[in-house]
Amino acid sequence: MNSTIEYILFDLDCTLYSRHTGMEEAVNSRVNDFIADYLKMPREESWALRKERVSVCGYGVTLEWLMAEHGLGGEEMEKFYAYIHPEDEAELLSPDPSLRTFLLSLKIPIGILTNAPIEHAQRVMKKLKIEDIFNTIYDIRMTDFKGKPNAGIYRRILEELGVTAPSCILVDDVPRYAKGFMDIGGIGILFDEDDRHPEYSGYRIQKLEDLLKLNWPDGSPLLPAAANGH
Repeated sequence: MNSTIEYILFDLDCTLYSRHTGMEEAVNSRVNDFIADYLKMPREESWALRKERVSVCGYGVTLEWLMAEHGLGGEEMEKFYAYIHPEDEAELLSPDPSLRTFLLSLKIPIGILTNAPIEHAQRVMKKLKIEDIFNTIYDIRMTDFKGKPNAGIYRRILEELGVTAPSCILVDDVPRYAKGFMDIGGIGILFDEDDRHPEYSGYRIQKLEDLLKLNWPDGSPLLPAAANGH
């Protein structure tokens, strides 16, 4: 029996805007610089260590790794975010009227679930001119600095939203985040803009508008009829 979709959670970065804007590369470069300085290691070595540890231990975000294994905490955490997310960071983005139109066409509640801090989300959403559309924003502070794909965080958010996992969609560009949502019974949809992950076992789209074309296994529309303009 198919569930009725009651809520859609969207990832922010490289989901609500294209990964080709250069935004993600700029953030990653600043993360690399911060880690190298904090660990007093050459840039290449510190970045390789970060990739290895995050992959092996399954940390959702770099901050989790630095907190767990290198004692980063307190004011240093805020310094980390202030450095990697400067006030002018969203200048690489442009308003997207078609994105706004699409999001407004979804006649069910929508929210943001991001591993970034709230100030970053607000800057991005303001630049894209979509800051008034979403019901809520779950950022890394609201999730106690435990990022996607932490199952406990997913379940806590579902409880706060008052919806069940099968009735909620998470759209994300990171396969393990979307898969993690599927693992707790939710609908994890991979936003795969450049068709890089054909092996993903769940729903996979290359444009957000393709959400409206997805069907349940029995052929009925995944989203409610109102969202499809019927």
